[in-house]
Amino acid sequence: MKVNQKGKGTETMTTDEYKAAADFWKTKERSEMPEKQLKPAVEEYLCSSSVCALATGTGDYVRCTPLEYSYHDNKFWIFTEGGEKFIGLAENNNVSLAVFEKNPDFGSLKSVQVMGIAGIIEPMSEEYLAHAEYKRVSVEVLQNLADRGQPMRLLCIEPVRMDVLFSDFRKQGYDSRQVLDVTQK
Repeated sequence: MKVNQKGKGTETMTTDEYKAAADFWKTKERSEMPEKQLKPAVEEYLCSSSVCALATGTGDYVRCTPLEYSYHDNKFWIFTEGGEKFIGLAENNNVSLAVFEKNPDFGSLKSVQVMGIAGIIEPMSEEYLAHAEYKRVSVEVLQNLADRGQPMRLLCIEPVRMDVLFSDFRKQGYDSRQVLDVTQK
C-alpha cells in the first residue's frame, strides 16, 4: 500500500518502506562507545555551544524555533519572551531539540538530537533566579518585564534520550552515531 501524507506530494513509499527507513539506525550493527566516554564528550559539546533548534507540537501543529540555551545540571535552560512554540507546549510537554555545527568540514560533523520533557519555571522563583544568576541576567530587568506584564519565561528541558553524531568517534574505533539514554540514571 502506498502512503500519501494528507494528500500532499507524490505517493512514493509504502508503509513498510517508511517503517524500514525509520528503523534504519535501530537495526544497523554498530560499535557502541561506553557511556563513561560518551557522556563527558556530549556534555563538553553541549556546554561549548549556545544555540539550539527547539521543536514543539500538538496535533497537526509543529513549530521549530532557534533559541539560545544553557546546559547545566543535566538540563537545557532557555529564557524566552514567548512565541508560537507555546502553542505546542500548552498541550504537549514532549519536545525535541537539536544542537549542531553550523558549517562543518567534511568528516567533522557534530550534532546532538534530544528528546526531552519541557517544564516552565515559575517567574521569580528560586530556580528561576538561580538560572538568571547563572546567565548573569539582571533580576531588576526581569522584574521590570514581569511588572509590565511581559515576563521572560524560563523553559527547563530534561533530556530523555540523546542521539549523537560525532564524525570523530570513528577515529576512536566507534561508530559516529551513538545513543545516550539518560532515563536509565
